[in-house]
Amino acid sequence: MANGSPKHHHQLEAKRKRLTWIAGVSGLCVLFYVLGAWQHSSPLTNLTQSITKADCDVSNRAAVSSNPSTSSSSVALDFDSHHQSQINNTTSVNEFPPCDMSFSEYTPCQDTQRGRKFDRNMLKYRERHCPTKDELLLCLIPAPPKYKTPFKWPQSRDYAWYDNIPHKELSIEKAVQNWIQVEGDRFRFPGGGTMFPRGADAYIDDINELIPLTDGSIRTAIDTGCGVASWGAYLLKRDIISMSFAPRDTHEAQVWFALERGVPGMIGIMASQRLPYPARAFDMAHCSRCLIPWHKYDGMYLIEVDRVLRPGGYWILSGPPIRWKKHWKGWERTQEDLKQEQDAIEDVAKRLCWKKVVEKDDLSVWQKPLNHIDCIASRKTYKTPHICKSDNPDAGWYKEMEVCITPLPEVSSSDEVAGGAVEKWPARAFAIPPRIRSGSIPGITAEKFKEDNNLWKDRVTNYKHIMSPLTKGRYRNIMDMNAQLGGFAAALAKYPVWVMNVVPANSNPDTLGVIYERGFIGTYQDWCEAVSTYPRTYDLIHAGGVFSIYQDRCDITHILLEMDRILRPEGTVIFRDTVEVLVKIQTITNGMRWKSQIMDHESGPFNPEKILVAVKTYWTGEKKRKQKE
Repeated sequence: MANGSPKHHHQLEAKRKRLTWIAGVSGLCVLFYVLGAWQHSSPLTNLTQSITKADCDVSNRAAVSSNPSTSSSSVALDFDSHHQSQINNTTSVNEFPPCDMSFSEYTPCQDTQRGRKFDRNMLKYRERHCPTKDELLLCLIPAPPKYKTPFKWPQSRDYAWYDNIPHKELSIEKAVQNWIQVEGDRFRFPGGGTMFPRGADAYIDDINELIPLTDGSIRTAIDTGCGVASWGAYLLKRDIISMSFAPRDTHEAQVWFALERGVPGMIGIMASQRLPYPARAFDMAHCSRCLIPWHKYDGMYLIEVDRVLRPGGYWILSGPPIRWKKHWKGWERTQEDLKQEQDAIEDVAKRLCWKKVVEKDDLSVWQKPLNHIDCIASRKTYKTPHICKSDNPDAGWYKEMEVCITPLPEVSSSDEVAGGAVEKWPARAFAIPPRIRSGSIPGITAEKFKEDNNLWKDRVTNYKHIMSPLTKGRYRNIMDMNAQLGGFAAALAKYPVWVMNVVPANSNPDTLGVIYERGFIGTYQDWCEAVSTYPRTYDLIHAGGVFSIYQDRCDITHILLEMDRILRPEGTVIFRDTVEVLVKIQTITNGMRWKSQIMDHESGPFNPEKILVAVKTYWTGEKKRKQKE
């Protein structure tokens, strides 16, 4: 009868109630946690939407300019609930003023006034000459007063707003050659060029009759002295991406027009230093009346082209001295002079072991050998140039050119591709690159390469929730400040965008060669210095881990101001770094007319890496008022 006592029954009832209460409270905790996580993670706030709704409506954008605070999003961040003590811990913001309008087109390391102080021999004065620490600006480079969002790709290939790059010089100077025309409030690019009066498309078709441009074997190209990059622009529809470069010179804004059109380009020149690219990078190199003295300085410039060409790559030359018997009068040069120049180029090409593929009409094509087996043997005949010794062939940052042939990796047979063959495009983008396959990149295995591709696939899926649709043309020119293996560019390959993959100078390991082997383009860059580009040339900048690398090397304020210079109004920046670094960045960018939010990592709040998404608000400089006398 003891088991049925009222006291024992009361104890069981109390125990049951306590268990029910605990279960109920636990259930509510789980429910609210799930609801909270869903609420904060579902729209990883589309920060760009509130600023870019106006799109091409300049009047709406002006309203944003006058009151930037209205652009911020009202959706709370998941990050806040986990890191409340670490944010908003500064009481004042250092506001950066606009620079004077005279700096609207400022290119710090290619400043024409600073350049005049340097040696004119070999055009050294047009190379990179960056400001000293005392010369660095602490202001924001202003856009022109009537700046408009550039045309969307593919329309941008053919049109650009005059107010964005107010320079008519090329339309007058190159009028006969059909480079560029002014039509009302815009420029039109007919696709003409000095050596392709029928247009770049027809010119490329002519090249395609000589070498295969459409079977995927040629993917990366370099255009030396590119003009407005029409050659590169029309190669894109053939799935060939070209690195176009030209100096900042009397032909004002050549590369600027290229980038405004949505075509890859950099300010650059062949002078005394190597190009900022690794060895064996490009499948094809091109010069169309580029005015580079290929036959001078013991053939040093052709030797540099040889360094950056892939084994089996092509060099295409049109313009002087090719077909001099027909054009010599128009070029205002003597037949003897032109013949001598062509003979000298042919001689350098032979010494480099290049094979003359064809010369037809205005085009001449040479091909680099697949390996150096025969070339090494030929040094008995050609004493110069010799094969370089103990040199890093990929070194391309402030490295002097040399008059010696960059050696190719060793092979076991004469038909083997030195360094390894690459797949045809588009399989090339995700195939194991030869540098990884051969184990020449320390610490990077084929398995890690595959993991990196999957990682970036997930990240880009996440970014699509943050940014405007990648398919709508909102973004075209993208820069990855710390590109590593090029995974970001590969994940974006299916979208109408292109990526300038930057590998910080002196990185260990140096992965830029891997990026080129994948069929993408990029450059070396020290982020303590300015980039070789014009202001307002990129729509989206990705900065993964960059500031952890550089925060002890130089003042990150100057890196952020440089990012602001090259970012278009209403452009987006994605930072990935530790909380501490991102809070420092946000504190500075709050004074740069940027709107930003810190978010948790895709994997959740417990990952120490966080994401900061920032948008540069629309604002412009003021028109200079004429002073009354």
